[in-house]
Amino acid sequence: MGIIAWIILGLLAGAIAKAILPGEDPGGVIVTMVIGIVGAIIGGLIGEWIGWEGLGSFFELRTWIIAVAGSLLLLIIVRAATGGGRHHDPLPH
Repeated sequence: MGIIAWIILGLLAGAIAKAILPGEDPGGVIVTMVIGIVGAIIGGLIGEWIGWEGLGSFFELRTWIIAVAGSLLLLIIVRAATGGGRHHDPLPH
């Protein structure tokens, strides 16, 4: 896959991951796009490490499943690192 295909795959995988796990995330759309791109790469690397073929061609279902799974994993990690995407009000009303 070329770099443009990687970016498009990552953007769409990030959007799908965000739809599966909706919530407030720091950074909004830009961070979601970055999470999608990096998550797709992470998913591909994990797929290769556990013996799968990793990311294949753009139109393979396996590629999309791995990319979305990597994006979901990274989204969960980012939310855990940033307090779960929730704003804590120190004074309850």
